[in-house]
Amino acid sequence: MAQPEVDYDYEALPENAPLTACLLAGAIAGVAEHAVMYPVDSIKTRMQILAPTPQAMYSGVFNAASRISTTEGARTLWRGVNSVIMGAGPAHALYFATYEHAKESFGGNAAGHHPFAAAAAGACATTAHDALMNPFDVIKQRMQVHGSIYRSVMECASKVYRTEGLRAFYISYPTTLTMTIPFKSIEIATYEYLRKVLNPAGNYDPMTHIMAGGVAGAAAAAATTPLDVAKTLLQTRGESKDVRIRNCSGLVEAWRIIYQRQGVAGFAKGLQPRVLSHMPSTAICWSVYEYGKWFFTRDNLDKQPILA
Repeated sequence: MAQPEVDYDYEALPENAPLTACLLAGAIAGVAEHAVMYPVDSIKTRMQILAPTPQAMYSGVFNAASRISTTEGARTLWRGVNSVIMGAGPAHALYFATYEHAKESFGGNAAGHHPFAAAAAGACATTAHDALMNPFDVIKQRMQVHGSIYRSVMECASKVYRTEGLRAFYISYPTTLTMTIPFKSIEIATYEYLRKVLNPAGNYDPMTHIMAGGVAGAAAAAATTPLDVAKTLLQTRGESKDVRIRNCSGLVEAWRIIYQRQGVAGFAKGLQPRVLSHMPSTAICWSVYEYGKWFFTRDNLDKQPILA
């Protein structure tokens, strides 16, 4: 008698997977997301600087990549990546663990589409994530600017703390939340919707996560670029020679400076590299996370085969 074929329903994993699986999968996904697309993020930061030096004025993504690689060396595009790797692992572990718990609490795991529950869970998760990640993001951007004098994460962190105090690491936190809450709400609501539309049967299909994640990341990145421009100004203000930028104290003043200096167009600076960065990075993040969640719970699945 032929043995029944055993298949494993990837999407049918318990939505509220064990905490350990969420933490491990989230940490790996966070590092993969940020590390792979880091050079594009560096270019985005350079293009968003409000008062760049003449040597750091670029006409587009490819122009920036070419000029930076030629004049400063290709390694410059990776400067500060250690800060992201150090922060992204624990921050994303916390993010996904919070997200899974909040989504379950808000009823997002019930059958059907629940965009508001997913969005609310994303807002809770990013609030926790950014509290941990914000200092690492500040260090990263300080090291990304043209002419950065910092050779290591510790050197940068030490000097910023000595010259500007602890406040420098969190001055952009309110602005970051103002950006990331709508960003993650849009991203997760879009991802969860597309995930179910593209794969209603819930079968194992990694392309579902790649496609849904990519579209979700691009939409969220485009919608929140004006907030990201203000965040970059605040996080790199200490490296600016412009007195007004150095003394900028918050989101409203940052927006005022951007508008007065560059008009409405200033709020779209870095839009192209931001979308180009977030589209693949979000696809990577979700596909790695979903695979990791499956990998770390596969022993439980082995005991629950689905007969074809």
